[in-house]
Amino acid sequence: MRLSPLYDTDPVGPVPQGAFLNGVVAVETLLPPQELLRSVKGVEVAMGRAPSERWGPRSIDIDILLYDDEHIDSADLTVPHRELWNRRFVLAPLRDVASDALLVEAIDTRLRELGDAAAVRLLERETRR
Repeated sequence: MRLSPLYDTDPVGPVPQGAFLNGVVAVETLLPPQELLRSVKGVEVAMGRAPSERWGPRSIDIDILLYDDEHIDSADLTVPHRELWNRRFVLAPLRDVASDALLVEAIDTRLRELGDAAAVRLLERETRR
């Protein structure tokens, strides 16, 4: 439905590595949350993701940030994403695709609280459909 611009972001965690590219896609799906998770993990494998150390470099990492207004807390899926509100590199592109005014307002407030806007740099400015 909507695709954010890409952001060049500093890595998070204890493992030295290069910058990451981050973006957010808003999708509409008939898949229930657990099936959607299996599907995106399949995409990761198809794109060459291999098991690696926690917080280490990876070719792709797809997370489910939100799923409608649902709250899910299972062994393999937490929605909203556990670190959503602590990560500028997630919130900045999420704001670009958010269509709910209350969500946009909450994101704006949290981005101001987080500070350090330099750690997340917009890479492209064109609008995507």
